[in-house]
Amino acid sequence: MRLSGDDGLSAGPSNAPEATEMRQKKSAFVDPLITRPSIYYGDGPFDPPSSDDEDDDLVVTGDLDDDAESMSLLDANKSGPSTPGRAERGEPSPRRSPAAEKKHSSTRTLAIVLITLVALSGIIGIVAGFTYSGAPYHAPGQKKITMDHIFNGTFYANRPVLNWVGEAGDGVFSVSDGVHISLVDLKSNTTTNLIATSDVKDQRGNPLYIVEWKLSDDLKYLLVKTDYRKQWRWSGYSNYYIHNIADKTTHPIIPPSDPSKTAYATWAPTGNAIAYVTENDLYILPSAEPNTSPIRVTSTGNTSLFHGVPDWVYEEEVFSANYALWWSPDSSKVAYLTLDETAVPEFTFPIYNPTADSTAVIPYTKDVSMKYPKPGYNNPLVSVHVFDLSNYLANDASVGLPVEEDIITLDWNHRHPSDNSIISEVTWVGNTSLIVKEVNRNADDGNVVLFELGDGNLQNRARGNVVRTLGKSGEQGDSGWIDHEQTIYLVPAGLGSFAGTNAYLDIVPTPEGFNHIALFNPASSATPLFLTDGEWEVTGGIKGVDAKKGLVYFTAAKPSTERHVYSVPIPTTSSEKLVTPKALTDATKPSYYSSVFSPEAGFYVLNYQGPGTPWTKVVDTSRPDFEYVLEKNDRLKNVTREYEAATIVQTTFVNEGYELNVKEIRPPRMDDSGRTKYPVLFRVYGGPGSQLVDLRFGRDWHEYLACGLDYITVTVDGRGTGFKGRKLRNPVKDNLGFYETLDQVAAAKFWAKKPYVDPKRIGIWGWSYGGFMSSKVVEANAKIHSLAMAVAPVTSWRLYDSIYTERYMNLPSLNPGGYVNASISNVTGFKDMDFLLAHGSGDDNVHYANSAHLLDMFTAAQVRKFRFRMFTDSDHSISLRGAQREIYEWMTEYLMEKWGKGGRRRV
Repeated sequence: MRLSGDDGLSAGPSNAPEATEMRQKKSAFVDPLITRPSIYYGDGPFDPPSSDDEDDDLVVTGDLDDDAESMSLLDANKSGPSTPGRAERGEPSPRRSPAAEKKHSSTRTLAIVLITLVALSGIIGIVAGFTYSGAPYHAPGQKKITMDHIFNGTFYANRPVLNWVGEAGDGVFSVSDGVHISLVDLKSNTTTNLIATSDVKDQRGNPLYIVEWKLSDDLKYLLVKTDYRKQWRWSGYSNYYIHNIADKTTHPIIPPSDPSKTAYATWAPTGNAIAYVTENDLYILPSAEPNTSPIRVTSTGNTSLFHGVPDWVYEEEVFSANYALWWSPDSSKVAYLTLDETAVPEFTFPIYNPTADSTAVIPYTKDVSMKYPKPGYNNPLVSVHVFDLSNYLANDASVGLPVEEDIITLDWNHRHPSDNSIISEVTWVGNTSLIVKEVNRNADDGNVVLFELGDGNLQNRARGNVVRTLGKSGEQGDSGWIDHEQTIYLVPAGLGSFAGTNAYLDIVPTPEGFNHIALFNPASSATPLFLTDGEWEVTGGIKGVDAKKGLVYFTAAKPSTERHVYSVPIPTTSSEKLVTPKALTDATKPSYYSSVFSPEAGFYVLNYQGPGTPWTKVVDTSRPDFEYVLEKNDRLKNVTREYEAATIVQTTFVNEGYELNVKEIRPPRMDDSGRTKYPVLFRVYGGPGSQLVDLRFGRDWHEYLACGLDYITVTVDGRGTGFKGRKLRNPVKDNLGFYETLDQVAAAKFWAKKPYVDPKRIGIWGWSYGGFMSSKVVEANAKIHSLAMAVAPVTSWRLYDSIYTERYMNLPSLNPGGYVNASISNVTGFKDMDFLLAHGSGDDNVHYANSAHLLDMFTAAQVRKFRFRMFTDSDHSISLRGAQREIYEWMTEYLMEKWGKGGRRRV
């Protein structure tokens, strides 16, 4: 589920300052660039120091930028993150300076069972015990943190983005000083001006503002994106221009318009042809030369029929991208999706004030209408097509329009009916070989289909062969779900032993349920040859493949809260033994890294994201002594030495046999002797496959609660969350919110027994799926929480989108009791709870109708002990017209009103 805000809310990042001496055995987070403080990672459990003995120590984690990959203009090989955005994680944005149980069909039965299990789970958690996996280190700063510091960028970590320009060679990237766009070649250590930005002009001679650009493969042209206007999370409209580098002339691919109307444009992989989508029709410009006539591939596009771009639900829940077209490697063909949402019901919400002025009075509202499929309703009908550009140019160009032989509509045996079919991936694995992944709406059955689109009659080319099966009876082999991810990676032709086989790599679950890299050689192979294995997971897909060295590069969650970069050789025969991956980062030291490899994997950008001060550098895979530092964040390091810092302890908690990752954020110099009692606010997200507990660096609102209010915050990644295998994820299938609630309540009961915790001041809060979870905890009525806050929550899964919801919940007609149980159906528990609810009226993702539905139930049940606020016109991020900071100020004020200052010393 992409239950995140529009642009997301970023944590006010910060750094861990210098450390004091540890009482225990010391080791170091070694940063080759920056001196690191000490941290305890000794043998056995760690006993956190009491402030009565000495100062606390600090481990800082949690910057929630996803593994961002640098993207040039319209990079068709990149898509956005599938993890939740920052909004629901509760982070204000800085300025830059076992199988699931059968479900119960009635609300009353659910309440009885859940409350009973909640009571038992508290006991189980206590009996199972508690183990520390890490200990804190300390920052000596004394300045107090305020809300201003969280929002004004005081703890902002600069993370430079480096855009590789593979067309100019491996190891070449672009830089811009506002006057020139230049190319830096790391191999030759040279910088060359590519263009002067003042040369890029419109037809009137006015300079164009370059939003993005991409170089053609023949190095002759730039494709320039201008006049961008945003639509949904990933999509928008722009005017596009072609700039001739040699003669410094610029011309539009189509006449520019205001408002702009081209949704997507991209170069062919070879030459200088362009594919673009305007008004939902696909066009091909065979050449970048001026006055070249475009080929109109489709002519039926309209507001409900999309060719080459996704509709809202495919953009949001399947591709996390603004395109649905893919060039073949030799540029002879273009595969694309057609999405027909004519029968999809329309959802409309009002915009009360379309201006940036909060004082504006708008007599008549403006409505936003969108096709939004909900569970059990019609999805967009999807079909896959291939336009054979080479055939058209050779035989049909004189006709002016493509003929039947030029556009191939793909089909295959065992395809799901059109109303039960979702295309989750389309990838070329050769010049004429195409892979299509299809899953059903319940995401428990699917196929991987291979098409051979070379010579032959049209019927044979259009019919694919199922080469792999997915789901319960296929590769997953369990009662969980098939993830909608794009993870296939073509093995480069330069690998001699794979010549002509169209071999590819994919991320596949092992029989033990952990996601690992598998080789399929040839492409028609049904049996995976695993390159990696073990009780850990490969994350974020394949990062790069070096054809010369025969190496695959990837990131692993090993262990689950960390990320390290590895390489592993590609086997040349199926009989080769599994080789242990080689760590490119120091995996002996708990850290969190991300990487962006150059196109041929000769170089990579290495981002150290925590727990210490983030830094960024470029690494040469062939020269260990090469080091090009992009950012050290010295300013941040110096700033954090001046301020108080919370103590952050990473732990694990066992409930009902599941080991769950936990993070506890403690006030500086906290007295854990029991003489002082602190409130505990649990922070929850908990969506399937998500993660909050990791080692990323960040200082956000929760740090302010610890340092400014003396509050403890605790995060528990319960059942259903990611990076620990399918055994932990699968239990939530068909019953969202049930087992997650057991885990949250068990953890709260465990914390309530700690000597330093005030059991009367235990609460929970979350955004989006986290808002759903905090509301489910209130519904469980476990008598352990006294306060809850829910921002933009789902309250009934009948109100969210179909592709996300049905992946985990099946169709309502096939799981009616599950939908009742997984929604907020019984509001009795809200009568005795201090409850805060907030929602943006312009939320296109989790509609305001969710909160309206809950308020209606409050009215019927005479629930009055709550506080509600609607943020006018704000989307899921709640950031419009000053709302971003205001919602955090409002929640802080609410906490102070209900709980007061944190630590209270017993008399």
